[in-house]
Amino acid sequence: MKKLLIINTLPEDDPAVSSALEALGRGAEEVRVIHTYEKNLRPCIGCNACWLVTPGVCAVKDGYEELLKAYLAYDATVFLSGTALNFVDYRMKNVIDRTLPLVTMYTHVVDGQFRHVPRYDKKLRFGLLYSGSADTAYLNYWMERVMLNFGGENMGAYPIDHAKEVLSCIS
Repeated sequence: MKKLLIINTLPEDDPAVSSALEALGRGAEEVRVIHTYEKNLRPCIGCNACWLVTPGVCAVKDGYEELLKAYLAYDATVFLSGTALNFVDYRMKNVIDRTLPLVTMYTHVVDGQFRHVPRYDKKLRFGLLYSGSADTAYLNYWMERVMLNFGGENMGAYPIDHAKEVLSCIS
């Protein structure tokens, strides 16, 4: 794999983050890390401006646009996330919810199910490494559904100390 984007929603000084970044860095020719913990990335407000008013551009101006552009520039993205209530925490949920500008409001049928039409000719590849207690099977299912809706590829959800697992999906 050539270009890997890492979106870290955990504190930069977390030892598990350092270990994961080191392991992931060995699996790509180029790595970019965007740390979002200190950024005040707000949740999607459901205004649909990214579909209707300014297609592909989120109306919430809080720095998230950097992430949208980066998803399109890299071969794969791995998210580092905390957990809450056996699921990803609110920081990670905000990051994923805000990917809506990458698709259009239009839908089409794929394998008998309605899916959004991608805005760009780019197959997204997302993987998740999580820190804390979570239901791995459910996180994998969730990531699979997210990527299905975006016409992309799920690289899996793994505990943060299993970075090699996600790397095996991106090589």
